[in-house]
Amino acid sequence: MKIYIKNMVCGRCEMAVKKVLEEMKITALSIKLGEVEIATDLDANQKQLLSKNLNSLGFELLDDKISKTIERIKNRIVNLVHYQNEQLKVNLSTYIADDLKQDYSALSNLFSENEGITIEHYFITQKIEKVKELMNYNELSLSEIAFQLNYTDVAHLSNQFKKITGFSPTAYKQFQENSRKQIDKL
Repeated sequence: MKIYIKNMVCGRCEMAVKKVLEEMKITALSIKLGEVEIATDLDANQKQLLSKNLNSLGFELLDDKISKTIERIKNRIVNLVHYQNEQLKVNLSTYIADDLKQDYSALSNLFSENEGITIEHYFITQKIEKVKELMNYNELSLSEIAFQLNYTDVAHLSNQFKKITGFSPTAYKQFQENSRKQIDKL
């Protein structure tokens, strides 16, 4: 049985969910961002207790199909931007549609209606948060960051950065109090 969990955005989230499952003596066959496959079905009481335990850690057990689909889209994008360092071989729409095995237009409409932004805007917002993270580390130049995140050039990165944050990358760097946002709050 698969269960879907909102706000799982990193490896620590996976560890936290694993710990909750172990404490409840629920056998997890696999745990990845937003999805957990368990060995047996949960009864209503187990599901309610799991939901309560997950909520106490800032997670949410998803029950309806729309929420599950939106969370799967978000998790694919977070994973793509923050954890995979390779360039997509296809465009984002094809990647999402193929991965979720659904029509992209339907996914895009569903996402926009429920989130108030497009999938592409969410993707760009995630990329800008990654740019902020890399800039805060002060290890890479803006050119290296642009290359790492598959921007065509620094100007393209700078234009998107300013549209999202209201600051140029240089101004952002000067005003570090414009702190990064948590991935799950985007």
